[in-house]
Amino acid sequence: MAALGITIKGQLPLKQSGISSLLALPATLRTTAYTSANARWQSTAPRKHPKTAIFFPGQGVQRVGMTTDWVDAFPRTVKPMLEEVDETLKVPLSRIIAEGPNSRLMATENAQPAIMITSIIILRVLEKEFGFKTNERVDITLGHSLGEFAALVAAGNLREPDALRLVRRRAEVMARCSKEVGEEVGMVALVCEAPHLGPMVEAIHDFLGHHGEGSKADSSTDYDLPAVQQVLIANVNSKNQIVLSGSIKRINELLTHLRQFAGHDPRAVRLKSDSPFHSPLMKPAAKLMQQLLDQPSQVAKDEDTVIWPGIMPCVSNLSARPFESKQQLKDYLARQCVETVLWHDSIVYLHTEEKVRRWIGIGPGKVGRNLVGKEVGMKGAVKGGGVWGISDPREVEAILRDLDSTETAGEEE
Repeated sequence: MAALGITIKGQLPLKQSGISSLLALPATLRTTAYTSANARWQSTAPRKHPKTAIFFPGQGVQRVGMTTDWVDAFPRTVKPMLEEVDETLKVPLSRIIAEGPNSRLMATENAQPAIMITSIIILRVLEKEFGFKTNERVDITLGHSLGEFAALVAAGNLREPDALRLVRRRAEVMARCSKEVGEEVGMVALVCEAPHLGPMVEAIHDFLGHHGEGSKADSSTDYDLPAVQQVLIANVNSKNQIVLSGSIKRINELLTHLRQFAGHDPRAVRLKSDSPFHSPLMKPAAKLMQQLLDQPSQVAKDEDTVIWPGIMPCVSNLSARPFESKQQLKDYLARQCVETVLWHDSIVYLHTEEKVRRWIGIGPGKVGRNLVGKEVGMKGAVKGGGVWGISDPREVEAILRDLDSTETAGEEE
């Protein structure tokens, strides 16, 4: 983007680069400045390029004000989207995102749709304001847990309003499941040395009785326990981190077993979540999703909620492979509520088998290498090594320039 090069009454001429200058202005003057700025970087590189993936974050990245800079910088695109969100959900979600309080935004039923719509807002800004043609510049999508809904929107398998309703209804049931339990539940991340992860996972399955040969605990297999007392590996996030979900008492028993009898001593970090996502306690949410996904679209008359095929493949959290059919997509998206997110497996698959060399994280929070790890990308080819994260308007121009500069880079770099 060229410098805005405009003068507003009472202000000095803008001499800095576009977005930074725009956001430095008082909020009341940003819209005028925006409409006066007619020079913006347009991404126009040809279709042939190193294989490229876009990915979206899950719950936990929400923060009050995460859409403010976007709506101030790009009101023409963002304001109508936020207004449509409020109308679709019959909830003032745009105000909750902008103003909080934090406790209200953190509530699962608000946090999940807020993160999803913020991610989609960023994608639409790229498309409408910078000429980024997603279907030409991107080859495949994926999303971490909740982020799978945004990925399916980007892939053309879900319409935005339908995805928003699904996420809100799903989140409401998840929140209710967590509030109705009679004991402490949550999620705990386990971090260990990479070579120890496989054996540790085997020890966890052995303890929980998931191999079908009986549990090492006194209470038969974990599957025989009530859902509220069960534990599941909710996420395989990286080569050295997994997340456990379920009963905190049961997780502590498991940690004691790992340390005293299985020869493992992982670092355990309690996550800021009082909901055990991707655990058997979320079965009501999975059942609801099965029902909703089989219903017609709420915005496209006589059309299914799920569109098949989409405009590009989307990698499933459950299989770590692209969805293969409409029915499989419905089944896996519902089961994702209660089954393990194979995130690291998905990244490895895309890197080694699909030969993805460029990764674009889109959404609030740190969506770059924090999500995809250090082993992927185009090391040495460009700043950031071919992995970018767009969470702030100030990042857009430089990242689009980097993308254009790597269009002809070799596939194996």
